[in-house]
Amino acid sequence: MKKVSIGPLTLLYPHPALIIGTYGPGGRPNAMAAAWGGICSSRPPAVAVSVQSSRQTHDNLMSEREFTISIPSVGYVKEADYFGIVSGRDTDKFAATGLTPVKGNLVNAPYVGEFPVVLECRLLQMVEIGMHTQFIGEILDVKVDESVLGPDGKPDIEKIRPFAYDSMRREYYGFGSVIEKAFFAGLEFRR
Repeated sequence: MKKVSIGPLTLLYPHPALIIGTYGPGGRPNAMAAAWGGICSSRPPAVAVSVQSSRQTHDNLMSEREFTISIPSVGYVKEADYFGIVSGRDTDKFAATGLTPVKGNLVNAPYVGEFPVVLECRLLQMVEIGMHTQFIGEILDVKVDESVLGPDGKPDIEKIRPFAYDSMRREYYGFGSVIEKAFFAGLEFRR
């Protein structure tokens, strides 16, 4: 099948649906939806998120140098989407959505109390990339609601029910069930 070029785009499947939590001026809790992010180091455990310099979250990250990442479940897709629609400069997003800002235990940043998975991060490094700054944060702790743990005590993606963002179609997608075991499925090709 012939591949058709569609040009240089911000296309990667899937984009995670992440909510970056920071404190703004006067200690006001703020949260921003971000899809440009992901794990970037195993040791130290680190995550990278890219934020446009025009965003309130960018200013907050520059001044506070600590943040959280909350991972929403599909039941909160409307609230998560709202966090990406309005600006924290003039809107209290937590009050508007009825969600609860909870101060992190290890960082001076809020997370979304209703979301099942939270990463507490301290800024390690920043990289200027075009219209974005990539903020690389060391993951100091991961908090997981007990309700989304499996019998083995590990987070269960089918209970977490995260969703992904399609930047081409501007739509959100859920995940299905397990298709194969990682680091096992490909063993049949090993010689």
